[in-house]
Amino acid sequence: MEQGNCTGATEFILMGLSQTQEVQLLLFFFFLLFYIIILPGNFLIIFTIQSDPCLSSPMYFFLANLAFLDICYCSVTPPKMLADFFSLCKAISYGGCMAQLFFLHFLGGAEAFLLMAMAYYRYVAICKPLRYATLVNREICCTLVGAAWAGGFVHGIILFGLSIQLPFCGPNILDNFFCDVHQLVKLACADTYAVEMIMFLNNGVVIMMCFILLIISYAALLLRLRTHSPRWESKVASTCVSHIIVVFVMCGPPIYIYALPFRAAPLEKVVAVFHTVVFPLTSPMIYTLRNKEIKSSMRKLINRYISWRVKS
Repeated sequence: MEQGNCTGATEFILMGLSQTQEVQLLLFFFFLLFYIIILPGNFLIIFTIQSDPCLSSPMYFFLANLAFLDICYCSVTPPKMLADFFSLCKAISYGGCMAQLFFLHFLGGAEAFLLMAMAYYRYVAICKPLRYATLVNREICCTLVGAAWAGGFVHGIILFGLSIQLPFCGPNILDNFFCDVHQLVKLACADTYAVEMIMFLNNGVVIMMCFILLIISYAALLLRLRTHSPRWESKVASTCVSHIIVVFVMCGPPIYIYALPFRAAPLEKVVAVFHTVVFPLTSPMIYTLRNKEIKSSMRKLINRYISWRVKS
């Protein structure tokens, strides 16, 4: 980065997760193994839902979109993180940093809004069963998914527009393994109070509102289940519990990171690892492990593939 007058940054230096070579190698193999095991599982979820006509309900449509979103989300920061484990100078260009920041919040925002669409589906299925066919048809589901992507894009572009206007003329070291808004604000050589407040409203307040609305909706659904038969109540409650687990898993880390403006959160890098690497890939698996229909379809799909390989 050039010093002196604020002429703009050309690159940033990422501190990464550790400065110890042995720890970096251990983390590399851990995350690589995690990816090898979990990432194909998300592709399998998508292929299973697309290939099985029995899995054509809106919930599986939303689940396939969630798995696709998580695959995209986990393609933003982890590849760079894995490559940097073997790099002495963990540098990222200014353009790469801004692109990483935009896609991180674009896809993260879209996922939060998609979870709200899934909560809407569960509400209609349980509380409005007679109007289910008209309120949750294929066209409406596609509209909700499109709205989730559009909402994520607006969320990401706001943060991108604020970040790209920040002037940098001092240190260029980011104490993290990826570029994020609250890290960049600390390096800006200007009064950033207004920018930080807007970022807080767009990040912390939005994710908190999404989290509160989701928890309230699922709590209301669980209370409503008391009026149904015990068998049906148990089945739907199991599904709602898996949804609530995913809500906590996906909303907890960003609330911890972004809901406290103007201050750094302790263990921020550790929480960020779970937020950007671990939890996104595991959330579709949480839905799948509690769903007998999709697990049965997966076994059939795998058996068909094995039979095809044996015959060929």
